[in-house]
Parts: sequence; structure tokens; C-alpha cells
Amino acid sequence: MWCDNLGRTMIRSGELRRLIDLGIVGITSNPTIFMKAISGGAEYDEQLENLLSTGDDDPVSTYERLVLSDIAEAADILRPVYERTGRIDGFVSLEVNPKLAYDTGATVAEARRLFGELDRPNVFIKVPATDEGVPAIETLIGEGINVNVTLIFSVEMHERVMDAYLRGLRHLRAAGGDVSTVASVASFFVSRVDTLVDKLLEQKRGQASEVNSLFGKAAVANAQIAYAKFRDRFSGSGEFGALASLGARVQRPLWASTSTKNPNYPDTMYVDPLIGPDTVNTLPPQTIDAVLDHATPAVTIDRDLDAARSHMGRLEQVGISMKAVTDQLTREGVDAFAQSFDELLANLSRKKQELQTVRR
Repeated sequence: MWCDNLGRTMIRSGELRRLIDLGIVGITSNPTIFMKAISGGAEYDEQLENLLSTGDDDPVSTYERLVLSDIAEAADILRPVYERTGRIDGFVSLEVNPKLAYDTGATVAEARRLFGELDRPNVFIKVPATDEGVPAIETLIGEGINVNVTLIFSVEMHERVMDAYLRGLRHLRAAGGDVSTVASVASFFVSRVDTLVDKLLEQKRGQASEVNSLFGKAAVANAQIAYAKFRDRFSGSGEFGALASLGARVQRPLWASTSTKNPNYPDTMYVDPLIGPDTVNTLPPQTIDAVLDHATPAVTIDRDLDAARSHMGRLEQVGISMKAVTDQLTREGVDAFAQSFDELLANLSRKKQELQTVRR
């Protein structure tokens, strides 16, 4: 389990260390999480005051100075986990500017810069799984930069991401690099699939007798099929075998968006059925509490794979295209992160103006 949350209070209060003691072994962040952390209180005001004295009025630069210090501190706290787990866990993730999601070159340049500035082996740079993001993933892995591929919704895109990772490893090896030193996870988003599919199913009530039995199942089925593809791609006998003999690691599926959005569904609905080897589940604090209280730990991810495939076929039969669903969710995910980034920059500018007024 990783925690899908990060802020300065969480770091300085000892909450992050408490979570590590409970068994949390990684941290993910995104622009929405930082927007809430930075805009929601006064925990960043002291550093903002110091930045004001430098005369730097660029809100993007200000954002980076605030966030990079948090990421660096969190990475240092997680470093013992990274060492203890043999460099498998103990990572913290930082996302590239989401407004670059459709620009391959700019994404690569920013990822290089951020990874270099942080200069820590247990940092992931998050790159969105857009058409433009896929070649960026290949390039970055080929340069030995750890990548958390985010906003994966479809099995097809997951396959493209895994292929990009493997190509990147081959580039790294060809350049004389050590493939054992680079890591990657593929963040496959879960609950949002049910949110949209259930909405579409609601519109079809009464049109087909089997519609009622299809609610709340698409997300887990989609993830289970993706996991089966992962096992095939990273089997020791396949293309990955030669790279694995050199120490290369699998690109682990990371289940994201795993808090339950529908209050009528169980609060560990996207945890209990997705447990298996080489998986990560990144959870918001309230879901971590629920898991520690009443989750049922057992290997479940490969149960009922035939039923998962059958469910996808039934959705198509009632007129729901998973390609249309996942394409829409990708666009909305990129747009939501970009909007959060814009809101964060606006809030930073306003807060800096407020602090300047107080100083006068």
C-alpha cells in the first residue's frame, strides 16, 4: 500500500512516519493534492515570505520551489524503506506540469530537469498516458529516469505503456546503462471507470433485462484484464527475460483512484479484489483507515478472469463502448489536473499579494 496524499503538515507533523510504521511504503501526489495542501492553510506561508524576498514573481517557479522541497523531504524519509525493500518500494512521485500532457518534447525536458534537481534515486516523475506521453516514457526510461505513468484507463493503453517501458530498457542497455537502476510503475485508474459506466448504465435501465446486473463491476474487471496482460508481458520466458537476467525490474501495475465514490458500494471495493504479486495500491488516508480496519488480505487479482472478460463483452452488447469510456476518462483526467494546476497558480499569486500587503 502507498498513500495518495502529500503535504507539508503531513511531513512535519510526523504523520508520514506514522503511516510508514503502519506499513505504507510509498507516496503519490498530483496537482490536485498539492493544490489542496498549498491553498488550504498557512503551512507554506513562511517559505512564500522567503521567496518574496528574492523578487521571483513567476508562479510556476514559486510552485516548484514549494513542491520540490516537500518531495525531497518525503523521499529522504522514505529512503530507509527504499533500501530495506531492495529498491522496490520507498518511492515518492512528482507530476510534470499537466499542461504539457500533449507535448512530448516539453514533457521529456521537464522530467529530466525535475529528476535532476531532486537528485534522489527513490523519486518517480509522473508522465500522463497520452499518445504524446508514450514516446516520452520510452525516452526517459532509456535515460535511467524513474517514471510513474499516470492516467491509464484502458487495457490497450496499458499495453502501449508496458511496451514503451521495455523499449526504454533496451535503449538504456544499448547505451551501456544499468537496467537494474531504473524503476517504473503503471498507474491504472479504477473507480472512475465505474462512475462513468454506471452513469451510462443508468440511462439504459429498462432497455435490456441484464442491465441491472452490470452496475459496479466494470472497474475491477478492467483492472483484472490489465493485470493478466502485465503477467504475460513480464513473464520470464518472454521478451523481458533477457532484461530480467541483467537485473531489470517489472513495471508494476499501480491501482490508482481506489477510493469508493459511490456511497452504496463497500469502502474497500477497489482494494480487496485487486491484491496480487507485483501490484501497488495507492490509497487516500480514509481508505487506508478502512483497509487497516476491515480489508481481507488474500491474493484475489487473478480470480474469475473469465468472468471479467465476459462482463466486458456484456457491456458492449448493451451498447457501452469501453474505448469511448476510457478515451473520455483520459481527456477528463488531463483536463482536471490542468485545471487544478491553474487554480493552484492563481491561489499562489493571490497569497503572495496578501503577504506583500501585510509586509507593507
